[in-house]
Order: sequence, then structure tokens, then C-alpha cells
Amino acid sequence: MTTPRSIDVQALTEEEAATELAALAAEIAHHDALYHGKDAPEISDADYDALVLRNRAIEARFPELIRSDSPSRRVGAAVSDGFAKSRHGEPMLSLNNVFSPEEFAEFCASIRRFLGLKAEEALPFVAEPKIDGLSINLLYENGAFIKGATRGDGTEGEDVTQNLLTIAEVPRRLHAPYPARIEIRGEIFMDKADFLAFRAAQEKALEEREARRTRGEKLGDAVVVPANPRNAAAGSVRQLDPRITASRPLKLFAYAMGAASEAPAETHHGFLERLKHWGFHVNPLSKRLADEQEAAAFQQSMGDQRAALRYDIDGVVYKIDRLDWQRRLGFVGRAPRWATAWKFPAEQATTKLLDIEIQVGRTGALTPRAVMQPVTVGGVVVRHATLHNEDEIARKDVRIGDTVVLQRAGDVIPQILGVVLDKRPADAVPFDFPDHCPVCGSHAIRDGEDVVRRCTGGLTCDAQVVERLKHFASRRAMDIEGLGEENIQKLFDEKLVHSPADIFRLHAKRDAMLAWEGWGERKVSKLLDAIEARRHVPLERFIFALGIRRIGEQNAKLLARHYHTLAEWRQKMIDAHVIGSEAREELGSIQGIGPAIADELIEFFAEPRALAALDDLAAEAMPLAAEVAAASDSPFAGKTLVFTGTLETLTRDEAEAQAERLGAKVTKSVSKKTDFVIVGADAGSKAAKAAELGIRVLSEAEYRDMAGL
Repeated sequence: MTTPRSIDVQALTEEEAATELAALAAEIAHHDALYHGKDAPEISDADYDALVLRNRAIEARFPELIRSDSPSRRVGAAVSDGFAKSRHGEPMLSLNNVFSPEEFAEFCASIRRFLGLKAEEALPFVAEPKIDGLSINLLYENGAFIKGATRGDGTEGEDVTQNLLTIAEVPRRLHAPYPARIEIRGEIFMDKADFLAFRAAQEKALEEREARRTRGEKLGDAVVVPANPRNAAAGSVRQLDPRITASRPLKLFAYAMGAASEAPAETHHGFLERLKHWGFHVNPLSKRLADEQEAAAFQQSMGDQRAALRYDIDGVVYKIDRLDWQRRLGFVGRAPRWATAWKFPAEQATTKLLDIEIQVGRTGALTPRAVMQPVTVGGVVVRHATLHNEDEIARKDVRIGDTVVLQRAGDVIPQILGVVLDKRPADAVPFDFPDHCPVCGSHAIRDGEDVVRRCTGGLTCDAQVVERLKHFASRRAMDIEGLGEENIQKLFDEKLVHSPADIFRLHAKRDAMLAWEGWGERKVSKLLDAIEARRHVPLERFIFALGIRRIGEQNAKLLARHYHTLAEWRQKMIDAHVIGSEAREELGSIQGIGPAIADELIEFFAEPRALAALDDLAAEAMPLAAEVAAASDSPFAGKTLVFTGTLETLTRDEAEAQAERLGAKVTKSVSKKTDFVIVGADAGSKAAKAAELGIRVLSEAEYRDMAGL
């Protein structure tokens, strides 16, 4: 039976769909062979694209019918110009790390404090080996795989659905029963043996490419030799051509749940069992621990097995098993309170310190960087390491020419532990830390007890300007694709960009950029399109991108959630310059914004050049107003709450975190802008001030009733 292509996809029966997918797979494979193998296409590009699009449409409607030889998997898939953004239903955040039994014990103690648990109450955990791969988010609706995305910045990642369809261990359909909608998180990785074979093939391809270069022949596509399995997995998933992904030996372990229409289990261990029922591979070494005392033995066991495992791990993730406790604990900053990664001890090596360079950051900080003879640590070649500041250099007495002991903390950040003194050269002298900026020559001073020496040149210092621009365009800030460090430096050196606002005026400089070597029409157009797409980002990203000292991502979120709009935030920060003003009191009352952070904000807005640069930027790229973070039916959404006194059924931390999840703003002091004051035992002056201002006071029981707790 053949199916007429005129039949609308939505009208196809399952039998007709299966028949047509088989025909399409054969037909597209035929045209691929003619086009790529013989350079003799029989049909136009438009006709070919129509076949591919129909195949995708049928597969989207009938994901359970996707064939092993599907064009979307292994043959003939159209090469993409890039990846669309995909927003996660729930954020994919990072894990905090611990490195010792003492740090793990403190992590457990913090859970007990937050939940108000007694010391004798057990904390059941699930322990999972931490795979060193690429985190992925898979969306299923009515049991069918709909979309897959990388973690990205935690809020949104890159849509790599077509590439994930080439990986056999990504189930196309879940075994019933299942929630109507659920996000499954997992790790894409490459076995050690597979990686070594893949790397050898890439090295051979690189040698052949260099031989062609020597002979003056056409080189073809660039060849990348990955340094480790994680890089190989990440690079494979992010290929623009799904056929390349399909050729790579990728595997998947599923381990977590994102947004879901209903909870499929009451414990994390139960959820892992459900994952296996649905058809996912779950790490067989994952184990439920009755309490935290079992963690140290499990950590030692994994450390002993690490080298023999078929995949790389860099530690063990410990998650509270009870999902109701996970929900109560929630998140702080970019990490859950209910999980941590206990990393293995860092690998160490010795090498020679060749030089100490001074780098100037966006806030003017002079940071010393060690330049070393290249050495392999943990499978990665290391040439540089941070020395933090001048006090750290003096404390360790690190000198140029020394043999130093190097490690990668958490297998990531290179750092110098100390010096091998018996190998110190006779002519080695203590390092003389500069008191002037090496870039602009301005004085570099230490303010009070600050351990960091900073350039006083401000916006007249080219290094600070460039670093601010790099930060502004970076992934966690404005996230302007294609505007990395190298391109920022080029645009600055060519005097096309000096301020963030200049980035959004680059469309007027198109001709100048097209004249540069290596900057063709395609590259310039893609960059300008990427810039245009980021004219209106969330307010929290915009605030973070400004690069104000001490304003990291979490503080930027706090400010955005409190002030909602750029105009409101700008005016309140200017007003806060007056000591004793209502605006200054309001700023100081924001939970998480301490005096030092408030001072930095006030100082930034008191600087005329900074304010002018902000207004210039806002004229080009106005940020979106912050959204209320809770359901509209919450009586506390958008309201300002103050908790005071001793609560009986919740700890203060849990109550404040719960209120924020309901969309409330929690502040430390009572003012005319406060909507509710929740009082516990021994409420004190805050309750009295609330009564004085006529603010509604709630008992703990009344608050819980209104919140639906």
C-alpha cells in the first residue's frame, strides 16, 4: 500500500503513517546518496526539503513509529543553521559541592536547620555516581517524546531534539502509566573505550586533513580532537547536522524530574524505579541510603571503583530521598538545598612556574595568573592557574622559577597548592606586586580590609571596559551568541564598540565589519541577528549584565523581583543616595541585600558616567518587566511580607522560602510598603510598628491557612 502525499498529516491513520515513513526513509536515503555520493541530484532543494519536513511532521504526530533508519536520525537530516532556544518548565540548576566528610556533615546540618528536624531523625538519601557528561532535558506529553534541550543557562537551553532522536537510549514513548506531561533530566555521555576509539579516528582524520593541506587539496570540514569524554559528548550533541550526532557512540543515564503534571512517586528512589519502567537507563550503582552516616562508606566505595568504571565520574550526588522534603527545601541561588555533589579529591601534579601575569577584571581587580610549563592533571593539559591575590602569593611565597604543586579543585579549577622548596632556583626572588594598573597606568589601591588591589582608572581603563563588555555579552548575562571574547576584543580594537549600547548600534557598522578578513556576509549577518534578538531580555539578566560589583545572578534576581521594572529600580537607586530616605530603607530591607551590596548599588548610580551609560543602553535595549513568580490565585503574589518572632510549625528560613515560592517579596523590616506581618512568639518591635502603620498582622496559623499550607 502506498499513501498519497496529498493526505494531510493529521488525517493519516497509524497504518498509513507507518507505510509512508518507510517510503520516505527509502526515498530520502536515495536522494542523499545521489547528492552526497555522486553529486548528481535528481530533485530540487525545495522538493527535498518538502520530503524531510513531511517526515518530521508525521514523526511528531506518531513518535512511536520513528524508525531506526529515519531521516531524522541517521540519514538525510537537513543541516541546521543553528539551535532554537527552549525554555525549561522548571529551571535546571547547578549543584553545590562538598569535598570532605566535614563539609557533607554541614550540608546535612543545614537541611536539619531548615526543616527544623531533631538530631536523631534520619535523613534518607539516594546516592548517584556523578557522570561527567552533558545534562539534557527531555519533555514527554501523553507518553510521547516531544522535545529535548541542553541545560543552557538553567532557564533555557538549545533545542537539540533532532540530534537526541539519533540516540537509541532516548525512549520515543514511555510505558504506561505516566503523567500527562513530564520533563526527564539525564546525562548524555561517552564510554571511555568508545571515546578512545573516537579520539583515535579524529586524530587520524586530522592527520589526513593536514596531508591534504600540504598537497594543496581542498580541506573539507574542520576536525576537532576532543580532550576528554565530556567534551566529546557535548560536542556531539551540539552538532548542526544530526547525521554527525548519529555517528557518535552516545549513551544516556536518566536521573531526575523537572516540571510534571503530577508526581509519579513519593520518593526519589521510587522515581528512579519508575524511570526504569518507562524504558530509561538508570545508573545501576545508584543506591538508597537509610541515613547520612552511610554516605562516607558509599563515597569511599565509588572512589575505589572509579578507575575501573566504563565511564568518567567526578564524585557522587547525594539527594534527599523524600520528595515532599525536596519540595519544602526548594532552592537557594542556582542550587537545590536538598542535594549536593561530594567531589573526589583533586588530582595533583608538579610543574615549573614560568611567569606571573597580572590580569585586570571588569571591576578593576588586579588578579595574578600563574603561567606554567604545560602539565596534564586529571586528563586535561593545564598551562595557567589563578593565584587569587597578592596576599595569597606572599602566604605561599610563590616565586617565578619555582617548582609548584598544582591541582584541579573538583577536577575543574586549576590552583597552586604550594612550592617544592628544595627545587627553588638560587636566584628566585619574592614577587613584587604592582601598585599601578599594567594596562592604563592608574594607581592600583587596596580599600580598607579588601584583599584585592583595584585599578582606579574606571571607565578610562581599556582592560576594565573590555572585561565589562565580555561580561555583558556572556551566556549568563545578555547571552549574545557569537559575541565571545575574541570578537569583543576585535570590535573594541577597531573602535566600533566602547559601551554596551554600542553593541546594539553595530547594524550601522555592517560595511566596516564585512571588510575584515574572515568576516563574511554569513558571519556578520548571524552576529547582527543575534544582537537584535537580545534587545529585550528579562530584567534580572539586564541587571546582572551591567557588571556592578557584588551584584551576581542571585542578587540581580532579588532586585528584579522587588522593583519589577528598570524605571522603578533606577529611580529608587538614585533616591537611596539620601541617607535616611524611604528608598534607602526599602533597599536595606530586601532579604539577601546586605549593607555592602546596597553601598555598591548606591555608588554605581551616584556616578554620572555610569548613569549616562545605563540610560544610553536602555534607549537601545529596554529589559522586560519582571514577572510575578507565583500563581495568580495566591493571596501573597506580589505582596511584601515580614516574618517576626519564633514560628512553631516552620523554621524562619522555610517560611521565607515558601513565601517567595508563592510570589511574595520577603523583607527584613516593616515599612509603609509592607502588606502583611506574620508574627510568632515574642514578636517584639516589628509587630508594634505594623500596628502603628495599620498593616495587617497574621498569626502563623492564619498565614498557613491563607497560603494553603
